[in-house]
Amino acid sequence: MRRAGAVVLLGILVQGSLAAAPDSLPRGVGPEFAAFYKGKTTFSCIGNPSIILKLSQINDNSCDCPDGSDEPGTAACSYLDPLSPEQPLPGSPSGTTNTTSALPGFWCANNGHIGSYIPFMYVNDGVCDSELCCDGSDEFVHVGGVACENRCAAIGKEWRRLERARRESAERSAKKRRTLAKESRELRRRVEAKIVSIKEELATLEVKKVELQKKFEEAKRSEKGKVVKAEGQGGKLGVFVGLAKSRVSELRNTLDKVLDQRDDLQDRVEKLEDILNKLKEEYNPNFNDEGVKAAVKGWEDYAASKAGEKKSDLADGDIMAVLEEDGETSGINWAEFEEGGGSDADVVYHLEAYLPESVREYIHSKLNHVRVWLIENGVLADNPASGTESRLVVAAREALESANNDFSTKTSTLEEQVRDLEKDYGPDDIFRAFKGKCVSADVGEYEYEHCWIDKTTQKSKKGHGNTNMGNFVRIDRELADEEERADGKGLGKGPRIVLRYENGQGCWNGPNRRTDVWLACAETDEVWRVSESEKCVYKMEVGTPAACEEANEPSPSAKDEL
Repeated sequence: MRRAGAVVLLGILVQGSLAAAPDSLPRGVGPEFAAFYKGKTTFSCIGNPSIILKLSQINDNSCDCPDGSDEPGTAACSYLDPLSPEQPLPGSPSGTTNTTSALPGFWCANNGHIGSYIPFMYVNDGVCDSELCCDGSDEFVHVGGVACENRCAAIGKEWRRLERARRESAERSAKKRRTLAKESRELRRRVEAKIVSIKEELATLEVKKVELQKKFEEAKRSEKGKVVKAEGQGGKLGVFVGLAKSRVSELRNTLDKVLDQRDDLQDRVEKLEDILNKLKEEYNPNFNDEGVKAAVKGWEDYAASKAGEKKSDLADGDIMAVLEEDGETSGINWAEFEEGGGSDADVVYHLEAYLPESVREYIHSKLNHVRVWLIENGVLADNPASGTESRLVVAAREALESANNDFSTKTSTLEEQVRDLEKDYGPDDIFRAFKGKCVSADVGEYEYEHCWIDKTTQKSKKGHGNTNMGNFVRIDRELADEEERADGKGLGKGPRIVLRYENGQGCWNGPNRRTDVWLACAETDEVWRVSESEKCVYKMEVGTPAACEEANEPSPSAKDEL
């Protein structure tokens, strides 16, 4: 605590030491007020020029000017200082101590550091205000006075060290902000490019949808004139082809069974031949058994006749080839009849094939119209039931549905990208680079998390779950009015970006939670403090390079000044 009290009046010797020569500045005069004092033979009160004083009256410890300008180096007029308690001032034009002082205070030159003004009440109060007046000039020596050490060299050196560190930190922060701004611009460019790309794709898909719709309709119309339908439905040729396909299938199945029976019989014959061959080789010719001799003789005749037989040219591979299922590479390709045919009239009167190419397309179109008309009027066969579409119609429908789904998906993506482009991401779109990122800090029994342009969360360290403190709504600016902190982790004074998060989890018997996130310049993203200004209304102070102002690149030849 500073000492408050009456100012001790100085003697004549002290007054003489404070008075200024005509060519020098009086004690306590700041450089911006030098013109009122230097090179004068008399002194006019700054606020009241009509009052003229002798030079000897300057700093004589007597307040002769109503604005105190005659006492720049003493505390005689300190009662004019708004920090001083009000006192009656007899003879003053204002009659009160509320008269405004012409001077901002006592000027400490502080050579080796930074000059500054201090309140007049601090002058000769017996306290060395080294943090404000490091040269000790506020406590000039007098009877019973205090001699203060000049500490400006040490204090100035430390101040320059801290100021250099702050400047370098500010330069690094500004550089990081430029990097973030560049990243944000690139992210925005990508969104814009994606929107253009999606729009082009949608335009192409729109054309494709129209074409696929036409192909699908044409496939359905063509389906009505097919010769062969499922189960052999259609005209006479269709019925015949259906019966032929069924008959071929029956014959193939029968041949497959006969082949199995042949293989069984072949196995049996081979076993009997083995028995007879063994009998021939092992029987005793001297054994007079007519039955055995007859059996051996019969086997010899069988073997002789078998040796002269001509082998069959029908190989198993040929039989297996016949048994293969019909398809594009084997047997009959029934699909050519079932799906590739036209109406009965197309099969019998495919006239456009004989026409010149110049008129073929025109005639083909007219024939298609005639065919559809014949189908619609019952002259030609139509597809009588659902579920009997050809693969061509099914493929056309699936292609159209796929195009429609693709169009719908890309339309939704386009709307999402447009909303993202229109969203407020702050100055220079700076917070676009923070999407998906969070920063947190432990404060007491909770961990507080801030997810940029998303939400704020309170997490219990005791495992009681997480509490939503608000969802992002908008970006505002407000004036901060706080003293600078020694560690630099504070809002300070001036306009600051404030992120609003609202409609969080409801408080018990209270409103929904909301959080105002105040941002200040820092090298890294960091949550500094969290406070609850009122019930369920939180203030979160966050440092980030995104809140830094642009700074010029430091000059390589720059040097610290004294």
